[in-house]
Amino acid sequence: MKFTVNWLKQYVDFDLSVEDLAERLTMLGLEVDAATPLYQTLTEIKVAEVITVDQHPQADHLSVCTIQVGGEVKRVVCGAPNVRPGLLSAIALPGVVMPEGFKIKKSKLRGEVSEGMLCSEKELGLNDSHAGIIELPESCAAGQSLRQALNLEDTLIEVDLTPNRPDCTSVIGVAREIAAFSGSSLKLPEADISIPVSGSSSSTSFSVEVRDSTLCPRYTAQLLRGVKIGPSPAWLQRLLTAVGLRPINNIVDITNFVMLEYGQPLHAFDFNKLSGDKIIIRQALSGEKITTLDDVERLLEPDMLVICDENKPAAVAGIMGGGGSEVDNSTSEILLESAYFNPVSIRRTARRLKLSTDASYRFERGIDPQGTIKALNRAISLMVRYGGGEPAGSMVDCQGTIPEIKPINLRVQRTANLLGADFTLEEISTMLNAIEVTGIKINEDTLLVTPPSFRVDLEREIDLVEEIARLKGYNEIPTTLPTVPMAFSSQTEDRLLRRKISHIMTGLGCSEAINYSFTDPANLDKLTLDENDHRRRTIKIMNPLSEEQSIMRTTLLPGLLENARHNINHQSNDLKLFEIGKVFLPIDGQEQPLEEQHLSAAFSGRRQLDGPPVHFGTTPFDIYDAKGIAENILNEIRLEAHFIMGSEAPYSLPGPFLTIESAGKYLGELGKFSPTALKAFGIKEEVYFLDLNLDNVGAARTAGIKFKPLSRFPAVKRDLAIIIDNGVGAGEIVNAINNEGFKYLQQVEIFDIYQGNPISEGQKSVALSLTYHSDKNTLKDKAVAKIQNKIIALLVDKFHGKLREA
Repeated sequence: MKFTVNWLKQYVDFDLSVEDLAERLTMLGLEVDAATPLYQTLTEIKVAEVITVDQHPQADHLSVCTIQVGGEVKRVVCGAPNVRPGLLSAIALPGVVMPEGFKIKKSKLRGEVSEGMLCSEKELGLNDSHAGIIELPESCAAGQSLRQALNLEDTLIEVDLTPNRPDCTSVIGVAREIAAFSGSSLKLPEADISIPVSGSSSSTSFSVEVRDSTLCPRYTAQLLRGVKIGPSPAWLQRLLTAVGLRPINNIVDITNFVMLEYGQPLHAFDFNKLSGDKIIIRQALSGEKITTLDDVERLLEPDMLVICDENKPAAVAGIMGGGGSEVDNSTSEILLESAYFNPVSIRRTARRLKLSTDASYRFERGIDPQGTIKALNRAISLMVRYGGGEPAGSMVDCQGTIPEIKPINLRVQRTANLLGADFTLEEISTMLNAIEVTGIKINEDTLLVTPPSFRVDLEREIDLVEEIARLKGYNEIPTTLPTVPMAFSSQTEDRLLRRKISHIMTGLGCSEAINYSFTDPANLDKLTLDENDHRRRTIKIMNPLSEEQSIMRTTLLPGLLENARHNINHQSNDLKLFEIGKVFLPIDGQEQPLEEQHLSAAFSGRRQLDGPPVHFGTTPFDIYDAKGIAENILNEIRLEAHFIMGSEAPYSLPGPFLTIESAGKYLGELGKFSPTALKAFGIKEEVYFLDLNLDNVGAARTAGIKFKPLSRFPAVKRDLAIIIDNGVGAGEIVNAINNEGFKYLQQVEIFDIYQGNPISEGQKSVALSLTYHSDKNTLKDKAVAKIQNKIIALLVDKFHGKLREA
C-alpha cells in the first residue's frame, strides 16, 4: 500500500515527523518498508516568468525568450508552442540535474545562447504531458523553488500489509489507525451528490441481473451521461504518479483515486459500447473468451465470474475490464460499477489467469460489503466536477447474502491474562471505539463487541485481544517471564526404555532409520505372510498420497528392507540398521487400533563395519551376531530371557531362527531372511533381522540392581565336553544347568562346538566352561568335583549325552 504524508493529512490531523510516523505505523502492525521524499530533484528548478518572446532568426519553430528568475534575467531558446509573455513556467538553469538524469548546460542553439531550459511536465516527472512547457498558476512567484511553489514537498510511504488487514488497503483505513493513537478525529470526504437508490434491480436507463449471488453478494451501478473525457486535474495526476500509477484520463483516474482512498475497486464501462441496456453477472460459459484491457485474449473457465452485456463478457469480475467497453476520448456515457465479490472466487480466478491487479489484490482479501455506495457516490461527485457528467436515473443496488457480522464476547480478565497487563473495561472500550469498533457492556468483565463491516478480520475473541495489544502499544506491555517450576518434566517408563534401547543400539555400531508409518499393501505379500497372519489385517488411509502409502504398517521390517535395498544398490553392503516405532493392529469392536512399540533391525555384510579389512577381517555377520545384539539389549535392561529354537517365521529360513521369551511371554524373534523374501524386495545379499515387541519387553519383570563387595576368595574353573545329538541346542544345555541352581556354580559358558571325526555322524561336541565360587571360603577340589559330577549326570540323563574323554 502506497500513499503520501500530505494525502494522509487530508483525513487526519497529526504532528509527527516521517520517522516517528513510520515507527508508530510499524508498531501498529503496518510495517513501513520505505519512506521516500518526493520530487527532491525539483528543488533546484525555479519558477520563471516569460518577459519577451522573439522569433529565432535561424529557425521557424524556435523562440528566443527573456526570462525573469527572481532578481536575474536569463536568455533561453525554447521550442514550445505555448510560450508567451507573462507566462509563469519552470526553468532549469545550468548545473541542474533533471529527474531523468541529464545535466543542464549553457549552450548555443542555431547561433543563439540559451542559459537554461523551460520544462514540460514530462521533463519534470509530473506526468506524461509534453505538448508544451508547464503553465503555473499566478500564485507562484518568479525565483521560487518549483517544489515549494507547487506544494510538492511530500514523502511517499510504502506499507507492507499482512493479508488479514484489507481495511488498510485504503488511505482512509491507514488514517483511521493514526487517528486511534493520535487522539484526532477521522475526517471523511463528503460527496457533493447523493444519488437515490432504486428499490429494484433496474433503473430508468439500465438494469442489472445477478445470476450467482454467492459469488457476487452485492452489485451497485450508476449511469452518467454527458461525460467529457479529458486529462485529470494536476493534483490528481501528481498524486497518482507519486504512488506509481499512470494517469490515463479523468474518468479512469477518478476510479483509481477512489479505490486508493476507500479501498473499494471501481470500474467504468463505456455504456454505448455495451450490447443492450442490461448488465448480467454470471459464471463464464465453457470455451468463452475475453480480450482484457491489456490487449490479451484470455480463455475463461466455467467457474469464473464475469460481467456481461446481453451478448458477451465485458469484464472479468473484480480483476480487469474488457477492451471492448474501454473508456476512451469518444466516450460520453459511463456505467460506473461498485461491487462486492466473493474473495475466494476472485483469488482463484486471478491465479488461473495469472493476472494480478490492484483491484484483485483488494477483492481477494475481502473489502467492506457496506462501502460500495459510499465509494460510488464519491466517484460520481468527482466525475460530475471534473468530467461534466450528470447521473441518469437512480442507482441500482442488487444485494444477495452479504456476510453476517457476528458479535463477539470480549472478557477483560481473559485479555489481561493473555497480554500480561491489567486493563479496565472502560479502557478497552475506549481503545476499540478509536478504531470504530463498538461494544456494549454485559457485565463488569464482559464487553459484547460488534466489529464494523470493514474489519473482516475480526472473527474471534483473540482477534480483539490482538487489537488491544496493538492499540495499547507492544512497548507499553510489561515484559514478564513465565513461572517455570524447578523440576524436570516427568517421562514415562516406555519412553525411557525406548531412549535407552536406542542408545544401546547406537553404542553397538548400529544406525537409526526413520520410516513412514504408511506402507504398501504389497509388502505383506513380499514377506510371504500367511493369509490368517494377524499382520495381514490393516487399517486403510482414507486419502493416501499414493498406493505405496495406503495402509498403516503392521510391521517395521518392510521399511528396513527398503532401506537395505537402497544402500546395497549404492554399494553400501555393510549395514546395521534399526528403527524404533509403532505398528498399528486393528481390534475387533474398537474404532482405534492397538499401537505397539517395536524395535526392528536389519543386518548385512561384514561383522565389523569400522576400519580396514586388513585389521578387522571380512567375517560376515551371522545369526550369532544378531543373537549377541539381542542379548546385549536384554542384559542392559536386566531382563532375563530365553532364546528358543524349533519355530520359524514365514519370511525366515527355518534353521537360523530364534524366538525370544521371558517367563513364558513372547518378546520377539531374530533370524535370517529367506531368499524368497529378499528377492521380492530386490536384495541379493544375505540379511538378518531382529524384531522386539517393546510393549512386552517393558511389561516383563526385570531384575533389580544388587550390590555386593568383591570376594576375598578365588574362583575355580572346570571344563567339560558333552556329546549330544545335533537336534539339541547348545543353549538348552546351558539353560538346563542354570535352572537346577547348583550351589557355588557362578557361571556357565560355551566355548566350543565341534562336529567331525571322531564324533559320530548326527552328533556334536559342546564344550562348557563352568566357574565355581564361594564368598565364605576357598573351595576344595572335592566339593567342586561333587558338583561337577552332578552336572554331568544331569546332561547324560536329560539329553542322552556322553562325556567326551580327552
